[in-house]
Amino acid sequence: MFPLLHRISLIVISISSSSLFLLCLLVLATATTEFDFGTLTLSSLKLLGDAHLNNGSVRLTSDLAVPTSGAGKVLYSKPIRFRQPGTHSITSFLTYFSFYVFNLNPSSIGGGLAFVISPDSETIGAAGGCLGLLNNDGLGSGFVAVEFDTLMDVEFKDINGNHVAVDLNSMVSSQTGDLGAADIDLKSGDLVNAWIEYDGTNHGLKVSVSYSNLKPKLPILSFTLDLDQYVNDFMYVGFTGSTQGSTEIHSIEWWSFSSSFDSISGPGSSSPPPPTTSLTNPTANSVTSPPPSLAPADSDSISSQQKNSKSSSCHNQLCKQGPGAVAGVVTASAFLAIFAGVLIWIFSKRYKHVKKTESFASEVIKMPKEFSYKELRSATRCFNSNRIIGHGAFGTVYKGILPEIGDIVAVKRCSHNSQGKNEFLSELSIIGTLRHRNLVRLQGWCHEKGEILLVYDLMPNGSLDKALFEARTPLPWPHRRKILLGVASALAYLHEECENQVIHRDIKTSNIMLDEGFNARLGDFGLARQIEHDKSPDATAAAGTMGYLAPEYLLTGRASEKTDVFSYGAVVLEVASGRRPIEKETSVVGKIGVNSNLVEWVWNLHREGRLLMAADARLEGEFDENDMRRVLLVGLACSHPDPLARPTMRTVVQMLVGEAEIPIVPRAKPTMSFSTSHLLLSLQDSVSDCNGMITISTSSSENGYIGDDIV
Repeated sequence: MFPLLHRISLIVISISSSSLFLLCLLVLATATTEFDFGTLTLSSLKLLGDAHLNNGSVRLTSDLAVPTSGAGKVLYSKPIRFRQPGTHSITSFLTYFSFYVFNLNPSSIGGGLAFVISPDSETIGAAGGCLGLLNNDGLGSGFVAVEFDTLMDVEFKDINGNHVAVDLNSMVSSQTGDLGAADIDLKSGDLVNAWIEYDGTNHGLKVSVSYSNLKPKLPILSFTLDLDQYVNDFMYVGFTGSTQGSTEIHSIEWWSFSSSFDSISGPGSSSPPPPTTSLTNPTANSVTSPPPSLAPADSDSISSQQKNSKSSSCHNQLCKQGPGAVAGVVTASAFLAIFAGVLIWIFSKRYKHVKKTESFASEVIKMPKEFSYKELRSATRCFNSNRIIGHGAFGTVYKGILPEIGDIVAVKRCSHNSQGKNEFLSELSIIGTLRHRNLVRLQGWCHEKGEILLVYDLMPNGSLDKALFEARTPLPWPHRRKILLGVASALAYLHEECENQVIHRDIKTSNIMLDEGFNARLGDFGLARQIEHDKSPDATAAAGTMGYLAPEYLLTGRASEKTDVFSYGAVVLEVASGRRPIEKETSVVGKIGVNSNLVEWVWNLHREGRLLMAADARLEGEFDENDMRRVLLVGLACSHPDPLARPTMRTVVQMLVGEAEIPIVPRAKPTMSFSTSHLLLSLQDSVSDCNGMITISTSSSENGYIGDDIV
């Protein structure tokens, strides 16, 4: 009898130990954190002092036109693990944010703002030179801050009124950089981008600042710093800002943060990190966070490898702190049995809840949310013209902030005509069922009060068109290369992997959006059509933008995957050369010249053996020549006049990654003839985004593009 009870006790203790081990793994899951403005909700931010929300951004100080002294603070509401207990290993982190400083009265004295790491989430310091970090007596709860100071304070040994510095529990900075040396003026009112990187293994801290959204090659500050003596196990992150008798406004326009006890590397190391996908559920941030001394209850999950590597330290350190662990060791086997049963019940309920949530999420994904008109009208400030961020096919796009959860979105307001409504139905029916990492995600729609509205994820870096032609600095070649591969992958998915083949019909750089990590997201499906695989397309009105339209599509009106391939080829040449498909100012020096069509120009260079001369001069040769040649040849192969000679998009992907050879591109551009019997459409049926309508002449089939017309 007693041996049997002893055996049962051992089994119960074993079950209890396993449960506690799982509990420890849940505690260690707090080791990784990732969020950005695209995933945060109102409950995810804690605002103190003068800090407030304003049109999707966070203002750290008041907007008063009267000079005042004040301070504001915004924090991510959940504590983040910065140090492992026992080992004292420090997390690596990367944060990227965009901000601007604007003074309503340029003659008034400034203040400044700072990115802060602090154990305190309840108090805010004094205004003026203290930047909300310390009180007037110079006391605070301890902090690590990177300040952007617009006020030279002799007391704190500031070098000038335009600097960046690192502060460690003191307003007397330990490291300082002159922003003037980097041609940055904080008080200019221009948007400033900042990157702060910390390597927990090597204890290296880097701070980079630029007007461009491309991180500079050299940081403005780079030095060794052991954060162990400045941080607790859990800390809060956010921003503080202050004014000193001034009307200065400090606004945070974008913020992303990621931390891990593994080294942070990849795209985020050279450019802003991509938006996370683990916090897209609006309710993910709605759970009340525990105090800093405890692990957050619903932090992001870590990989199984991290769990395994930390399990032993969990038993030795964290598990001992849990009351359940103590009870499991010191109580009788009967109590252990009850305790184990409770833990197993908790884990089973938790598992069922997770499975139920995942099932519900999958159903939501299949059917975009229906928004109310009132909600979207409020989100766009009554469709204020100041909120317009672009124009798509048959609609205008507005920036919106959803009032209940604070998500920043793009709201497309469709045109008030029958054609616009038809395109809305087409776009909703097609993109609502598509899921690919390189497609813009549709969040929902609204059809009320005669209005038709589509709600998409907002892409912080705008369109590829603007990145190529309107950015302060040229888009680097690695970014361009990644974008082209992303678009090719999206088109291969549309053409070959969907249940019904999707023909986009309007592929151009202005319809390719860029997320925070400069990953391509193909959007605007207003002209898209679905057809069954291996079925011939019907003739319709030619639609699209001149310079991107395949010649056979203009003549026959039949859109196919090959017409999309031609449009993609035009995009490839545009991205590689930095020139638009059709240049309208042909007389200006430096433009393409009398031959205004980009495809013709590149093909002529290929014929002359000078293909690399097509590379964008603004890149200043900072690219691999073989890689550039490969991309240009892919562009020409996709632009072949004969649709049968063009590669499939799946083949294009393979060519770009080096898994397939590029087909031989003839030196002279081939010609292709069309009989007049193929001309199924009249001029009046054609649709184009360009100035004027498309003109088709049946007298010749070999002439090229001249301006906006085809003759």
